[in-house]
Amino acid sequence: MTDAASLPGQPRGGVLSGQATARAHCVLAPNPSAMTLDGTNTWIVAEPDSGSAVVIDPGPLDEGHLRHVIDTAESLGKRVGLTVLTHGHPDHAEGAARFAELSGTSVRALDPALRLGDEGLAAGDVVSTGGLEMRVVPTPGHTADSLCFHLPAEGAVLTGDTVLGRGTTVVAHPDGRLGDYLDSLRRLRSLTVDDGVSTVLPGHGPVLEDAQGVIDFYLAHRADRLAQVETAVGKGFRTPSEVVAHVYADVDRSLWPAAELSVRAQLAYLRERGAA
Repeated sequence: MTDAASLPGQPRGGVLSGQATARAHCVLAPNPSAMTLDGTNTWIVAEPDSGSAVVIDPGPLDEGHLRHVIDTAESLGKRVGLTVLTHGHPDHAEGAARFAELSGTSVRALDPALRLGDEGLAAGDVVSTGGLEMRVVPTPGHTADSLCFHLPAEGAVLTGDTVLGRGTTVVAHPDGRLGDYLDSLRRLRSLTVDDGVSTVLPGHGPVLEDAQGVIDFYLAHRADRLAQVETAVGKGFRTPSEVVAHVYADVDRSLWPAAELSVRAQLAYLRERGAA
């Protein structure tokens, strides 16, 4: 979901598709919408001198897109050696089983229901294919199974839907929880301070080149929205739909259903702290 906010480090104009860094190439899925922005970013990640690549989030079950990802990898001199998922939402994961069939790979994910093969993904895991080092960073909040992937050699993090290239993301209540999401943003911020991460490679939208500025913006934005929701409750707006109409009045109404998920997460967060 986007609140149409301007993010620090966001390029002006243009849809990301193609080589983003020395190790990361984006193939944009043909599924644009208010929720997916320009479409899902499927990432091909590999060491420059390696013939093997990891594909992150094959995207929707679109045969043309899935084959295009494989063809793109081959044009880069890479064979797809592994498929991994940032989370299970259909715009990221629905095509994973078919993609695994087409590419002859296993699928690794946090959620066992999404895996094809014996190995899952967990905190502290390092994905290493063809010399690539990609560290698994648990980032629940958008969904319970959300993961990010840290590329130390690039000073970059692949964020799925945890951080978008444009606007802000939805906390998909009840699976997503605001407290978890805030903790995840702080975990990502620590990567910018302690591990030199400066680039965000998102699941939707363009690459962002000021990771710390973007994450600080996200944290401030969440604090502002939470304060607005708390104020709305204090004024007598009780139901999620009432709060959305009051707090998100400046947001396109087509996004209100997604906003209601975030409001439900915010209300649950406030109740947990005795503030609602």
